[in-house]
Parts: sequence; structure tokens; C-alpha cells
Amino acid sequence: MSTAAAPPAPLVREIKELIIEALMLQDMSPDDIDPEAPLLVEGLGLDSIDVLELAMAINKKYGVKTKADDAQNRHIFASVNNLATFIHEQQAA
Repeated sequence: MSTAAAPPAPLVREIKELIIEALMLQDMSPDDIDPEAPLLVEGLGLDSIDVLELAMAINKKYGVKTKADDAQNRHIFASVNNLATFIHEQQAA
């Protein structure tokens, strides 16, 4: 478990909305996405193409880049909270 502070709630909601928009999940609402649930495979069930789409949307909206070969990506994209924490930390840096 990370000792980092929890990401800001408005950012968590924005990311949920971004996931729905970027991946065209019109049948879902932000409230349907558990911020702690896995994004990959089980949970939301994203695949590598979805993660790539999401990474591009995050870069466009927040100016935060992930590297395609970064070993941290699995952790960063593990859940909405992890993603929000990463974006929050990158913006603060």
C-alpha cells in the first residue's frame, strides 16, 4: 500500500468521466466505476488498446505523459485512485 495522500475527489470524478468519454462507455456513469477496482482485466476490464486510448486522453487533458515501456504503468493504471494519484503528483512536480 502506498503512503501517498488520497487523490482529490474532484480529480477522481474527472478521471471516471474521462474513462467513460475516451473509451465510449456510454452505458456507464461515473458512479458505476469503483475508484479502488482494477481497471485491467477484471474490474473494468480494460485491455492494452483501452489503456493506450486512456493514456492519450490523459495526456491531452492534463498534459501528463506515461511512457509506453514504463514498468510503473501496471501500477499507474491499476485503479482510478492510482491514476488520479499519479496525475496529481505529476501536476504538482
